[in-house]
Amino acid sequence: MRYRARMQDRVVVVTGGSAGIGAALAEQLAKKGAKPVLVARRAKELREVAARAGDAQTIVADVTVRADVERARDEALARHGRIDAWINNAGRGITRLPSQLTDDDLDDMMRVNVKSALYGMQAALAVFEKQGDGKGAGHVINVSSMLGRVPFALARAAYCAAKHALNSLTASFRMELRERLPGVHVSLVHPGVVATDFGLNALHGGFDSRDFPGAQSADEVAAVIVDVLERPRADVYTRPGAQQLVVGYYAAEDLGLAETRPPFVFPPKP
Repeated sequence: MRYRARMQDRVVVVTGGSAGIGAALAEQLAKKGAKPVLVARRAKELREVAARAGDAQTIVADVTVRADVERARDEALARHGRIDAWINNAGRGITRLPSQLTDDDLDDMMRVNVKSALYGMQAALAVFEKQGDGKGAGHVINVSSMLGRVPFALARAAYCAAKHALNSLTASFRMELRERLPGVHVSLVHPGVVATDFGLNALHGGFDSRDFPGAQSADEVAAVIVDVLERPRADVYTRPGAQQLVVGYYAAEDLGLAETRPPFVFPPKP
């Protein structure tokens, strides 16, 4: 079974599929003829998204539990007979300065944002390595964040750290598979601020992400992810200029000096 370049009839597992980017993805995938498999904890919300996404399969599961992730994989296989792509989209933010972080804070961020993705990557790999005539076939996409590249939100410190870890883990996974399973694609997608409930759902509360000037819509981010499915690339940003911002930060001779300028600090209002 080879990797399907066209979206028609592709089986795509989306974690965090009950709202936000995951819900937008489900609808866009369905419009292109794909077969979304939506995984999340909230059954009612999953059913509502599935009703807008054609014949989407819904699986109630907690992706921070390895057994739940493996069950979700097995249920998708039982219905469709294959999995063409697995998108690790589930995640959670935090609102707490680094000097105030507790053990539980850091454990929660790593569990939700890193371990859940690792479980998904490993569960998908068990399927992908059996597809593709010995070369593997499939696509893992991990949804990271601009904060996983440039930590310019102090209150999100533990989230930034978790996404940095996810980025490194994803790159290592891609390099591991490159020779053994060249038919398996591994991608990272880096959104900025997205107009969803992410901020409100942050650990310890937070600001509504929809109130941030210039926040991208979930539909915009989902469209970028769909494009990555159609044209696989290793590392993709959802906003114009984002990659240049990252490059500029790490190219600075003195990072400490760079951190005294926008976007780390805002210029005074006139």
